[in-house]
Amino acid sequence: MSAPKSTEGGVRSPLLGASAEAERLCMDDMLKKYCGEFGWWQLRHFVLTSMAWALEAFHTMVVIFADREPAWRCIDGACSPEATTVCGLEPGSWEWIDGAGSSTVADFGLVCSEKYKVGLVQALFFGGCMIGAGVFGHLSDSKLGRKGSLVVVCIMNAIFGCLTALSPTYLIYAVFRLLTGCSTGGVGLCAFVLATEPVGPTKRGVAGMSTFYFFSGGIAALSGIAYVFQSWRSLYIATSIPSILFLVFVLPFVSESPRWSLIRGDVASAMKTMRAIAKSNGRKLPDSAVLALDEDASKMEAAESKEAITGSLVDVLRCPLTRIRLFLAVAINFFCSVVYYGLSLNVVNLGTNLHLNVFLNAVAEMPAFLLTAVLLDKFGRKPLSIGTQWFSGAFCLVGGMMKGYGAWKTIRMVCGILGIFGMAGTYNLLFIYTVELFPTVVRNAALGCATQAAQLGAILSPFVVVMGERIPFLVFGVCGIAGGTLAFLLPETLNRPLYDTMAGMEEGEGEGEGQEQAAAALLS
Repeated sequence: MSAPKSTEGGVRSPLLGASAEAERLCMDDMLKKYCGEFGWWQLRHFVLTSMAWALEAFHTMVVIFADREPAWRCIDGACSPEATTVCGLEPGSWEWIDGAGSSTVADFGLVCSEKYKVGLVQALFFGGCMIGAGVFGHLSDSKLGRKGSLVVVCIMNAIFGCLTALSPTYLIYAVFRLLTGCSTGGVGLCAFVLATEPVGPTKRGVAGMSTFYFFSGGIAALSGIAYVFQSWRSLYIATSIPSILFLVFVLPFVSESPRWSLIRGDVASAMKTMRAIAKSNGRKLPDSAVLALDEDASKMEAAESKEAITGSLVDVLRCPLTRIRLFLAVAINFFCSVVYYGLSLNVVNLGTNLHLNVFLNAVAEMPAFLLTAVLLDKFGRKPLSIGTQWFSGAFCLVGGMMKGYGAWKTIRMVCGILGIFGMAGTYNLLFIYTVELFPTVVRNAALGCATQAAQLGAILSPFVVVMGERIPFLVFGVCGIAGGTLAFLLPETLNRPLYDTMAGMEEGEGEGEGQEQAAAALLS
């Protein structure tokens, strides 16, 4: 969609700095017409930026190894050979095989009546992620930008991760995990938006879906790191150092999003990036081509006064169109997270050691990412979102009807695997879908809000798991069906422009208002 030209002898806006002969183009049009939608520049930028997902995987999943309950043994027959737990045993009658430093459970005595503290730390971490997603979602849309926010969260991750390794008590350990969560909550959303905003509309879906390979790859790499660093303290150091390496050796070669520069009024920086994209992709960007926002220049007072255009969550809620979308995105992300993390806690025991289990579980999610990436541009975001959630929900409901013994138990395990497969694809899809539902000026704020909802689902999922054998599957099934039903109310975004401003989106999406008004009436 080319931006409209002035009817008074050319373009007059000083923000755009264009001459009378300038060709004003929105960013998606400039990418398609002159720069290339996904060439060498976007590939390099995408890979470098998406490496941050591996850092998020390190800080999120490190507790699998750091907070594990290690093996123990009796000391010289001081306790009964029939004992299967240390609860009730006399102090000094048993010992941890790998020593007290092997995990936080052994170091801080998180067993028996203190065992709940292991889950509490994980809940605190995800609570921190909720806070961080909201804070950095706003900052990346406003003052810090996408790259600036990514720099800050990586610095915080490195510092808090290393300080966690020095924790002398459980309380201090819990505080540092909370602080680490605050920074980790901003890593994924900043990296995702920064990686996908310079990509053209027809390639953005597949590119966005591919970011999650880096998260799963990070989990797989974590299993190897944990195998080498057996002590929980050394493991936290080892998983924090990559954040420092990313800051020093990767981020200097990552560019700020030209979309963010444009809405902040820095057209020169945005055009510099666009010229770099065209040059690296072997294309020619003519001097007459100038970036423009997707609003009519005559309606842009901010443009006339050279002021940056900013937005916040308040703007999202004020606009009926985005308010409905935000409500739906929040609810769907919540349901999806409950199912994804809940099923991950019930994953089938592969009968091997912990490190191999984690590695295989991470690799097992990748086919779901591949399948959704292949089908994304063929069927669209909306049908795929509905289908993957209903697929997962249906198998969870079947699993909840199965009895817990014999062949029934095996069938339930298969249903759990298929449920994880479907919801992993949904989790992947929701990021790119949420990004496309909101304009640049409030994109990260909306994505941060949806991410907060997902973190809340992650906090609640362990409480669902302890409800028994069959009830969790039924709860996961209902959540999957409910999420798919809500997705039915969202608009399709396949091959639609990635809008810059609220007004530009409202004008461009005018033809879809009927459906979303019906959704608003239904939700009210």
